[in-house]
Amino acid sequence: MGRYNMGASTNIIHIVSDCIFGILSFFLAILVTGQGHSDSFKTYAIICLAFMVIFILSNKESRLYNVTTFFYTDRIIRYVSKSFLIATGVTSMLLFYVGHADVDRRFYVTFLTGTYILMLVSAFAVRYHGKRTTKLAPRTLLVGEIDKFKNFERFLNKSNVEVNILGYLSMEERNDSRYLGSIKDLEYIVHEKGIDQIYFMHRKNDSVDIQPYIDICMEMGVTVRIIMNSYRAEGAHSYVSSVGTYPVLTYHRVSLNASSRAVKRVIDIFGSLVGIILSSPIMLITALAIWIESKGKGNVIFKQERVGLNGRHFYMYKFRSMCVNAEQMKAQLMKENQMNSNLMFKIQNDPRITKVGKFIRKTSIDELPQFFNVLKGDMSLVGTRPPTLDEVDHYERNHWRRMSIKPGITGMWQVSGRSAITDFDEIVELDTEYIDKWDVLLDFQIIFKTALQVFVHKGAY
Repeated sequence: MGRYNMGASTNIIHIVSDCIFGILSFFLAILVTGQGHSDSFKTYAIICLAFMVIFILSNKESRLYNVTTFFYTDRIIRYVSKSFLIATGVTSMLLFYVGHADVDRRFYVTFLTGTYILMLVSAFAVRYHGKRTTKLAPRTLLVGEIDKFKNFERFLNKSNVEVNILGYLSMEERNDSRYLGSIKDLEYIVHEKGIDQIYFMHRKNDSVDIQPYIDICMEMGVTVRIIMNSYRAEGAHSYVSSVGTYPVLTYHRVSLNASSRAVKRVIDIFGSLVGIILSSPIMLITALAIWIESKGKGNVIFKQERVGLNGRHFYMYKFRSMCVNAEQMKAQLMKENQMNSNLMFKIQNDPRITKVGKFIRKTSIDELPQFFNVLKGDMSLVGTRPPTLDEVDHYERNHWRRMSIKPGITGMWQVSGRSAITDFDEIVELDTEYIDKWDVLLDFQIIFKTALQVFVHKGAY
């Protein structure tokens, strides 16, 4: 069944346009640099083909070729630039470090320059063409309340979906000249207007059963599209997929899809291994210092049960910076908690902290064993602070969202001034901001800021 519709939302015209402009750019580069009779002509052709394949695949991954993607000038430029840089990077690496280092660089630079300009021209030309050919688009009928279609039509105009709206049908009979009729007139209107497709805006409180009308359309060969306006999730992202013959509408607040999680995990593994290797001498010296100060009593590594991704429990590792009976003393010190609630516990000049502990906390050395948590997969390099079990017991429903991703060694809260923020709701706001805005670049920015704070000893106690 579904195999015939795998590319139903793909803008084939845009892909073809990019291919044509890519070929044009290749021949312009050949003409400008005079490489038409060069022995390397075949090599140049293969290079440009590889570039275009990578560029098109990257565009497809960014959903640039999806007709439902909103067309904003800055967004389109960003998508094209991103794909261009990826294709340039991969092609250059293969060309100059693996393959033909003797390729004429004038040709390559000319090709890249022309391609970038022409790919932007292609994107805007496709948009212009789509808006100029509205009358050739599928003749469309909208069934439902006109007022409810306002937002939907606005979204259609922002996308590259080609649609020629001929009118509206109401769910129930009414005396309103804005409608061509009611849903009972559907078959007649389809014949009268030569309708190609129908959008049903059906809500759960509508009294009309649209199944018989869907059956009529199927008998007549008219395409039916049902707008899922029955259920809404405030502030959530959504997408539609299918499992067998069942359409599935998904709402989500976490932007990490499978590929994003894979990228983040690769960064975590590589980063944790580098962190472990580089910090091994420091960790050995720290372990020895803690053991000597405590005269061999207690464990060097403090292992505490924390709450991770969506409530999963795990043991987080830190160098022990407190006296052996620190957990028993915590209840007595709760009255001095500087946080505005019992949702987190933190006090300055904590009497439980040892001399070595004070130093390793100030320099964040006590956090180094968490690289092993990251390597195991319980934590990430960047995420939200992992709460303790008793903190989670006091959580309200909206606090739970901060645990919808893996906890991290560092995060938005840490680089925003740990000591200064005492309002837990503000911490939750920073954590959810990170979740909503996540991308690889943001992780690197937070890691860089964390490193700076460690060197200036800012924000930790």
